[in-house]
Amino acid sequence: MYLDHFGLKTAPFSITPASRFFYSGAGRGKVLDALLYAASRGDGLIKVTSEVGSGKTMLCRMMIEQLPSWLESIYLPNPAASREELISAVADELGISTSGLLPPRILKAVQDRLIEKYAKGVRVVVILDEAHAMPCEALEELRLLYNLESGSE
Repeated sequence: MYLDHFGLKTAPFSITPASRFFYSGAGRGKVLDALLYAASRGDGLIKVTSEVGSGKTMLCRMMIEQLPSWLESIYLPNPAASREELISAVADELGISTSGLLPPRILKAVQDRLIEKYAKGVRVVVILDEAHAMPCEALEELRLLYNLESGSE
């Protein structure tokens, strides 16, 4: 009904945001630029907070679309998971088979894969949507992964 009223061809709002409807006004474009800049510099953990429905998920999607080719993204839309589940999800996104592996082995495989990618000039960016729902232990595990030593950096 409102499509005809406003002359729209498709519904602009849905449960899953479509990046083609990204509105860069009201500071959103500047926030996206800042996120891309920080990710490309390897600035570490970055937190974006705002009201429900203000476009944080859309920012995540836009960031993924606009990352430079040497930055690989891992997007976890619902990361409310234990430490082990988080590491398993990251491993899965990195293409690591975790079948039959205990958590310490999964963590080691993730660390090895990250170092391997680093050696090839590829950096990995983990994007968590709804990170506030994560247990503190899972966030700490992610922080430890970020601090992974890679030799010169």
